[in-house]
Amino acid sequence: MLVLFAALFAAIVYRWISLERLQRVAPTELPATPTPEPTPTRPPVITGKLDTGKLFNGITLHSTVETIPGADAATERTQPDSYVLDLKLQARVPSPNKTIEELAKVSPQLPTLLPGLASMLSADSVSPLYAQLYDAKIRMLRENLARLDLLLSRHNFFDCQTVLQLQHPQTHRKALLLQADMDVDADGSDADRMPVGTGAPANFKPSTSYRWPKKTSAPNPYLAATEEGLKRAEDEYALATTTPARKRELRNAIAQLRAEVGTLRKYSFLIGATDPFIVVPGAFTHAHDPVKPGDYALVVFGDSVYPAMVGDVGPNDKVGEASLRIAKQINALSTPYNRPVSDLKVTYVIFPGTADQPFGPPDLEKIQARCDTLVKEIGGASVPLHHWENIIPPSPTPSPSPSPSATPSPSSTASTTPSGSLSPTFAFPIGSPAATAQTNPTLAPTSSPAVKRSPTKKRKP
Repeated sequence: MLVLFAALFAAIVYRWISLERLQRVAPTELPATPTPEPTPTRPPVITGKLDTGKLFNGITLHSTVETIPGADAATERTQPDSYVLDLKLQARVPSPNKTIEELAKVSPQLPTLLPGLASMLSADSVSPLYAQLYDAKIRMLRENLARLDLLLSRHNFFDCQTVLQLQHPQTHRKALLLQADMDVDADGSDADRMPVGTGAPANFKPSTSYRWPKKTSAPNPYLAATEEGLKRAEDEYALATTTPARKRELRNAIAQLRAEVGTLRKYSFLIGATDPFIVVPGAFTHAHDPVKPGDYALVVFGDSVYPAMVGDVGPNDKVGEASLRIAKQINALSTPYNRPVSDLKVTYVIFPGTADQPFGPPDLEKIQARCDTLVKEIGGASVPLHHWENIIPPSPTPSPSPSPSATPSPSSTASTTPSGSLSPTFAFPIGSPAATAQTNPTLAPTSSPAVKRSPTKKRKP
């Protein structure tokens, strides 16, 4: 038995050594094993469990997966209809408020604040602009349906309660009334009044639709950064290594920046942080009784009425926006990224055709007086209009020629303080032009300004 066991052990060891040597000399070749033929089976049945979720923009999502038997995979791979995602967005178009009772449901104080509104309403008061606004929204939904990230959010689709065209029966004063939310416009710059920038939030534009020729030679605080962005775009375009696709992008960027440089050199604009103005959709400026930049307006919220003017024009599919100055007066926590009122409780009353020519720097006392007169023409207001105070730091006055008897006084010393000093009541932090250029994403050195800059005002997050 011992001999047999030793012989068996030796055979096992010898076999193991032989296999190891064989693997080192050449890879082991195994006989091919034929693959068994597949047996016909029924395709798996997928019932498609209903999944209800919320997209980031507030759209309710219902999703299902459906399957049907098909041909072999090689055939189905080439068929466009074999793997299809059908997108169907269902949106309820809201009906506008028409009566004073309906207006009061969202703004209870409105009938009391503006008692003349009731007499201005009629059965056909709803403006065609309301239908045009929602036609624009629906058109944008259809154009962007394949890009869910570009679809209007639920908030922005339902951002308008009504648009009414009104006329007072005695004075015949016309007015356009909107009920909407309030987003924030922080755009604009004016070197004549404020030689430093007010910051550069996302989608910031240094210009507004209301503009006037510059009064002084002071350079716009955003001009240097814009010129620098133009030079970077032109230098990149001139490189031999720039691809044709990139050159097409740069051509658009260069054209846009050249136009912006020329505009900043020639004009001054409203300043969102300091001037009380509102924004209207572009379609409103082409209506039968068009609303134009410079027209006077009232903003009604809570128990207050704020005088304002139309200062900027926005995209056709969004409504409800005011300058940062108005926003912070309504809600001190307002920022370019934080709207003061999310509900549809803000009433905007615009007086078409009331703009004064020629345009010039906003005069807060004149805005107050004109709005006082206009509100009386629609029945008056039960409360005094809010009084705006100028919060722009005073510009330095030129130093008088020195004389032997002149001695500096505290007041003259204060008057020569640089205008960039921060006013204690200023509504928005002021940054230096250099810092603004660095923080403005549209002028980042690593990308084309046109790629980052929104072609239209993207104000509603």
